Amino acid sequence: MATAAPLPPVVPVEGGAAGAAWLLVALPALGALVLFVGGRRTDRWGHLLGVGTVVAAFVYGVVLFLGTVALPAEEQVRDLPLYDWIAVASLNVELGLRLDPLSLSFVLLITGVGSLIHIYSVGYMSHDPNRRKFFAQLNLFVAAMLVLVLGNGFVTLYLGWEGVGLASYLLIGFYTQRRSAGSAAKKAFLMNRVGDVGLAIAIFILFLELGTTQYADVFARAGEISPGALTAITLLLLLGACGKSGQFPLQAWLPDAMEGPTPVSALIHAATMVTAGVYLIARSNPLYDLAPIGQLVVTIVGAITLLIGAIIGCAYDDIKKVLAYSTVSQIGYMMLAVGLGPVGYAAALAHLFTHGFFKAGLFLGAGSVMHGMADETDMRRYGGLWRHMPVTFWTFTLGYLALIGFPFLSGYFTKDLIIEAALTAGPVAGWLLGGAALLAAGLTAFYMTRLMLMTFFGEERWRDLRPRRVDPADLEDPPEHYHPHESAASMTVPMILLAIGSVGAGAFLVLGERLADFLEPSIGPTVEPYDVPAVFYVGLVPYLATALMLVGAGIAYLVVGRRTVPVERPQRVSLPVRAARADLYANTINESVIARPGLWLSRALVYVDNRGVDGAVNGIAALLGGTSGRLRRSQTGFVRTYALTILGGSVVLVAALLTVGGFPG
Repeated sequence: MATAAPLPPVVPVEGGAAGAAWLLVALPALGALVLFVGGRRTDRWGHLLGVGTVVAAFVYGVVLFLGTVALPAEEQVRDLPLYDWIAVASLNVELGLRLDPLSLSFVLLITGVGSLIHIYSVGYMSHDPNRRKFFAQLNLFVAAMLVLVLGNGFVTLYLGWEGVGLASYLLIGFYTQRRSAGSAAKKAFLMNRVGDVGLAIAIFILFLELGTTQYADVFARAGEISPGALTAITLLLLLGACGKSGQFPLQAWLPDAMEGPTPVSALIHAATMVTAGVYLIARSNPLYDLAPIGQLVVTIVGAITLLIGAIIGCAYDDIKKVLAYSTVSQIGYMMLAVGLGPVGYAAALAHLFTHGFFKAGLFLGAGSVMHGMADETDMRRYGGLWRHMPVTFWTFTLGYLALIGFPFLSGYFTKDLIIEAALTAGPVAGWLLGGAALLAAGLTAFYMTRLMLMTFFGEERWRDLRPRRVDPADLEDPPEHYHPHESAASMTVPMILLAIGSVGAGAFLVLGERLADFLEPSIGPTVEPYDVPAVFYVGLVPYLATALMLVGAGIAYLVVGRRTVPVERPQRVSLPVRAARADLYANTINESVIARPGLWLSRALVYVDNRGVDGAVNGIAALLGGTSGRLRRSQTGFVRTYALTILGGSVVLVAALLTVGGFPG
């Protein structure tokens, strides 16, 4: 059996700035509470409170992060107990926070990128009458996400996990007047519940095996768990991760979640919520290091998902859905790497953090384009926008280059690490996993270059078109003409800062192995895969990835850049394109395999309940009621009737006695 790398002991927090780490959660939670309870009275300044609480949490997170960096490595994993949450018989759940390199890195990502998105939202939502409610829900989401990554046990993580699910449901369905938004919110909520059930059962099995769910005890005693139970736990944890991170087979909800305001897409579906599954597996590394089957399934799911996302992204014309499927694909890269164990943990997390920068920047850039184009999302109605939105164009371009792995930008460093780790997974697995990762790199360059060409270059197709409603239920009429223009400073400044991260974050984290060394107390040392026979071609990865990136971009230029883009999407297309436009029939499969059988089963149960259970109960009641009604008719209240009845009974009795032999004696 594989062995887990020993992790340093957990040190209790002793005063100082870390002693008040609960403020990280309390600040955005307080903002959400005030904005929800205060109602319309907070409309004028509610957005400022929403921004201020998250910025304050970020500043405090930086203080805690720097304090942790200054500690020796053996003292960097600290627990801050708050109180005994659940104490029933042998179940004792402590509500507390774990302050270690992994959790604090996520704190900086959540609050840092979250602060920029909050600031961006001030301008983006400036004309929305429900802006205060929007910031309340954003604050609630940030608070729940911080509980998820800071919790010191699986039950505390589950509390944040469910809080994030609730907040995402509210934010995806924010435009309550749109039927499509309500459907998308319900779809996300229900598909996440499938994963949540897996996570809950995994926690139950952990308690059954060890009698505890706290990280410190579980990870120290992971070797005591039976192999079968350990495999089940890791597979169920993966099911939870697939639901939250939009991975195969639970990926269909994430593109529909683009129905929410664009800042929601940037915060939830690019930088934070969809990375929760990767965090869960990385945090549970002592369990996965002992479960090779669990690791194998994680890598397979990641490889399948990164290809699914990349293929479907090539066929969509909706700018937000292209970016959504790009997110599905990029999270697939992270899942592939984190499933490789100590070889890939640091690579997965490096890509996660850089992805937070460039994908959030891309979503905010898409929101800026929509803001200037009457909320239009169809790229076929764009074209030539670089002249009218120069800041949006250049920041979007840097995010695009980072995503496709252009040399020396963030994605170039982090994605190549994952491809290298995948190629060294073994003689056969290496070719399959590494080949999938390389193929997806070429497809990523294709669909992102297609997006750039259709949006910012070519003919200005919008000039001869009238803006249309995004949804028939929208309350406001669209303007008479498109009027593309650059966004306000509250929107462009966060985009510029994220673009800077898109350029330099990868080199900063990867070169010199800064991130791997910093995260070692949380995930163990990174194993260099140089003893694998396939290592001879690892040095070719940067060249192979760059070549495929150029091929993908070149094909996109030949297909889109050199041709006139029709405003209406062609209906007669090849079968692969139709399949990609239909999400590779994921929704059809889910409907056929799960939804329809579920409806049939529920209808059958309703029939049995109505005709069987209710029928029996109602039938007995009707029998008793009918019988009593008929018997009631015999009680007339007249003495002569009773006397006649007595006489008649006496006559019958006497006749019966005479018939059988007379009276006795």
